Amino acid sequence: MKHSGSAECRVSRETSERLATYATLLLKWNQRINLVSRQTEAALWTRHFDDSLQLIPLIPPGVTRAIDLGSGAGFPGLVLAIATGIAFDLIEADLRKAAFLREVAADTGAPVRVHAVRIETAAVPPAELITARALAPLPKLLPMLAPFLLPHGVALLPKGAGVDEELTAAQADWHMKTERHASVTDPNGVILRLTEVHRA
Repeated sequence: MKHSGSAECRVSRETSERLATYATLLLKWNQRINLVSRQTEAALWTRHFDDSLQLIPLIPPGVTRAIDLGSGAGFPGLVLAIATGIAFDLIEADLRKAAFLREVAADTGAPVRVHAVRIETAAVPPAELITARALAPLPKLLPMLAPFLLPHGVALLPKGAGVDEELTAAQADWHMKTERHASVTDPNGVILRLTEVHRA
């Protein structure tokens, strides 16, 4: 299964081959544990891989370490580690999903460490980049995210149609600089790029 990414999400041939290895493992494991919805398997590249790769242009230059919260099947953190070489800490409490992430990392040479713990108990030092996809609404996500984000750091959060309500609710307790970027894979989706995140 080869894929070079959509026009917005081009990757090198080597990266494409490593992502193909990832996809093959995902489809194999998905028969035993629920990594992605069966309905999205046919659209795996656009719904999951391209959806993750579109974050790359929003990553600040010079980032060397990042944390992906609630990694699940590895989107976007494991994809970004493979495509960019940035060292990611992947935090995933589900032991079976963590085992899947470790197998993909071993087979693709991804620069990741998998932590099979709950986010609030993870002993991981703060990083300059935080990612989280489909984990929680912003009012619940920001308290999880903030302890891991360095003061000058950036959070990249793919969000769906309810993003306005989430932002309004979060701004009661949080200050942050917010950029919105249209998703290239979901007509109703946006990527939130948050900086200067701190409690109100």
